[in-house]
Amino acid sequence: MPETTVFFGILGALLIGAISPGPSFVLVSRIAVTASRLDGLAAALGMGLGGALFGAVALAGLSALLLQVEWLYMTLKLMGGAYLLYLGIRIWRGASAPLSVDMATTSERKSVLRSFTFAFATQISNPKTAIVYGSIFAAMLPASPPQWLLFTLPPMIFFVEASWYAIVALAFSANKPRAVYLHSKTWIDRVAGAVMGALGVRLLVEAMQSQKSQVLP
Repeated sequence: MPETTVFFGILGALLIGAISPGPSFVLVSRIAVTASRLDGLAAALGMGLGGALFGAVALAGLSALLLQVEWLYMTLKLMGGAYLLYLGIRIWRGASAPLSVDMATTSERKSVLRSFTFAFATQISNPKTAIVYGSIFAAMLPASPPQWLLFTLPPMIFFVEASWYAIVALAFSANKPRAVYLHSKTWIDRVAGAVMGALGVRLLVEAMQSQKSQVLP
């Protein structure tokens, strides 16, 4: 298979993965609709950086290490699950708090870095992402990939992830989606918080099940 075909095939698979709804989509859309377009774009950059980091980890073969060293993978799962659960509880608890567009735009513009950090932390909170990237690379990369392919993939992963979430941010920061959100803020936030919390609990349960299987003979 030509190397350029492999390159675009990998990017296509990663784009499909990015489009699939998950905690990253929930967070970026919520930041865009509650804060500002600038915050949403900052969150998109955070998602892109997190994706590029996991891509580099997978290319370095560290995803295989995570699978072999169970305690490390379990620890990362526990930390990621706890973070997502905390984020879900935080969103749920703030669901009934009133929000005015003017207040959100004025206050949240001062915290673009916080939006970026939240997004980056959410992206890297699930170590399974590194395993998914590693699986895609293992399935599609040739046995001896050229250097240009290895060096080009991480920045292109950043581009794919950041571009998709920038589209999400631009869509949800428009006036109509924001009006819908303000009209149904309590229930939308509770759904978003429940999704985040459920994903966090799932990671925690998986980590505890892994630990239990290690203890049992």
